[in-house]
Amino acid sequence: MNPKDFPEHIRPHLIPKPSGQMIYRCLGCDRTYGIEKLLYTCPQCRQVLLLEDTDFDHLKTIPGRLWRQIFDYRKMLTIPALKGIFLFHEFIGPVIPPDAVVYLGEGHTPVIEANSRLQDAVGGRFYFKNDGQNPSASFKDRGMAGALSYINYLLRQGLISDVLAVCASTGDTSAAAALYASYLQASVKSAVLLPHKKVTPQQLAQPLGSGARVFEIPGVFDDCMKIVEALSENYPVALLNSKNAWRILGQESYSYEIAQWFEYDLADKVIILPIGNAGNITAVMSGLLKFFHAGIIETLPKIIGVQSEHADPVYTYYLEPDAAKRRFTPVDVRPSVAQAAMIGNPVSMPRVIRLVDDYNKTAGGRKVFVARVAEQDIMDWQLRANRNGHVACTHGGECLAGLVTAVKNGWIAPTESAVLDSTAHALKFSGFQDMYFENRFPDEYGVVPRPELINTPELVCPADLTEVPEPGKPLSGQALARFIRRVTEEIATRLDLKKP
Repeated sequence: MNPKDFPEHIRPHLIPKPSGQMIYRCLGCDRTYGIEKLLYTCPQCRQVLLLEDTDFDHLKTIPGRLWRQIFDYRKMLTIPALKGIFLFHEFIGPVIPPDAVVYLGEGHTPVIEANSRLQDAVGGRFYFKNDGQNPSASFKDRGMAGALSYINYLLRQGLISDVLAVCASTGDTSAAAALYASYLQASVKSAVLLPHKKVTPQQLAQPLGSGARVFEIPGVFDDCMKIVEALSENYPVALLNSKNAWRILGQESYSYEIAQWFEYDLADKVIILPIGNAGNITAVMSGLLKFFHAGIIETLPKIIGVQSEHADPVYTYYLEPDAAKRRFTPVDVRPSVAQAAMIGNPVSMPRVIRLVDDYNKTAGGRKVFVARVAEQDIMDWQLRANRNGHVACTHGGECLAGLVTAVKNGWIAPTESAVLDSTAHALKFSGFQDMYFENRFPDEYGVVPRPELINTPELVCPADLTEVPEPGKPLSGQALARFIRRVTEEIATRLDLKKP
């Protein structure tokens, strides 16, 4: 749609111009730093950083109702830089000019309501937001669009050159990082570190296909992360894990899209996310707080983070009811089907602690909860979801198991409905489905297939057939006719079909 066809009061706001005053703020010592160079931790105390727009109050001069109109009209534009997460430019990266935005089709993933059968089984109304429909098939594209747009901005300003982007990953981060870095070749090259034999073949294929250098490291994700941190502290590399505050900004778009999908009324909504490295739940809290302070939404929804029993450091932290007595302790993880959430020492934990406190205080009461679920339930609920029209990954199954737990705990009222994050496409984790159907789960997972959920292919080759087609040897004549008739009859028998 051409901007001249929009209402006059909207036109001046349609195409954003660089604005704002972005700084890094340390969550440890509260020091601030400029954004002119790549920075991931505080040079003084080594604590993680949050990005802050010191000119945020300027956004409040625009009424919330007008902001809603701006975003809704802007969505009709065909300008690539504004088609993705930067539709919400002023709240994500206001200093980045639109011509520096890297857009590969990310964002604005659909929200699909569960059918009545599945909602009845769960005990409440809910939706899946299918973030597996992003370009690299996971939510990580949101953060990479933010981080690589910022890097592209620095490149165009001549502030950096010949960037080597690195990340540790359990699969999805590496796929997204390699994809977005490859778009900026030859200015940006990428290298990813993966835990050896802990990444699905589908996920491993993605960074290889995008041309990244892929290094497999003994251990688990936390071990890979330590090496990436050492690289970023000692060498001139761009770290693309959620320690990168620009990643968090990009992932805030998830919360903005949910607000827009429900016409900015979140009074009766609950958002459920897997925690993992804690970047996504941090981003969602931060984004919702921004929209609330700007008057775009009038209510902060409940947020429920979910962890597996095999990787539950955030759940364990919040078991202590007295905030003054809480002490964060990393945990040793065990194998999990929610592979990307198999993290015992989340990088963004300091952000979680700060933002949970801010979120609850702003909401005027407890709005953030953490649930813990069993591996068995993650797999069972993922399979049930996908038997009812969804494409949920194991982390979507983790969220659904978390919803069931939340309903049992009384955290969700009958009048409320939940939005669940299916973080990646189900095909990325199809190996776990195969293990379930074939009863091949190693004991350490603690998953035992339920017979009613097992589904395997059936060979149809009637024993009385003397001739069957083979590659390069097709049947013809009476032999073909007999093959078609007998196989048709056999399938009809198995399906209990009757001729009219």
